[in-house]
Amino acid sequence: MKTARRWLIRLVLVAYILAIAPIFLLLLPLVVLAALILPERIFFMACALGLLILLAPLMLVIALVVLIRDGRPILYASERMKAPGEPFNLLKFRTMRMAEGDQGVSGGDKVSRITATGAVLRDKRLDELPQLINILRGDITFVGPRPPLRRYVEMFPETYAEVLKVPPGITGMATLAFHRREEALLSSCRTREETEAVYCRRCVPRKARLDILYARHRSVCSDFKLLFATIFRRISLH
Repeated sequence: MKTARRWLIRLVLVAYILAIAPIFLLLLPLVVLAALILPERIFFMACALGLLILLAPLMLVIALVVLIRDGRPILYASERMKAPGEPFNLLKFRTMRMAEGDQGVSGGDKVSRITATGAVLRDKRLDELPQLINILRGDITFVGPRPPLRRYVEMFPETYAEVLKVPPGITGMATLAFHRREEALLSSCRTREETEAVYCRRCVPRKARLDILYARHRSVCSDFKLLFATIFRRISLH
């Protein structure tokens, strides 16, 4: 049953992509021209607005599925930091059952709270579509370090002062190169304390090194490379 549902979702996504692909192709020359003449922030905000319009039907369907199957709230707002001392609410479609006193990153100790709908959304990263709104607000951009939780910025102030010298983003080098490894490390944790220890000791330093490497070599070309790598789930660090 789960396999059939997953294949149905894949078919719906493929059909939707094929339906809007001609629009993307028609707009591609304008996008390239805009990338050359507009300031980066304005360009990405314009792209976010265009994507919100194109993806609105898909996001509406996801919102209805979450509402019908899992109830309210549809969106989950997580406090993140775009710079030391500058918090904001990062938006996602809710993928877990709510719990009092929830804090820290998600590991094996929280896996039982992931809903069936949430598992599919996470697998395809569809839960992150509402973050287009965050781009329009100026909280994040498309490519950059993932915005950290306040607790980790306060625990590692020097590290995140360096990481957050560039705007945080939906995707980035650390996300692509280390996300699967991070999931594997955290999924084996059985308590909140173990998850916290593993994340602080093994994930934060590695992701920070990748984010700082990205910041030092950041360019429009590298950003587009990382965007395409996100779409096709592949990345070369060479």
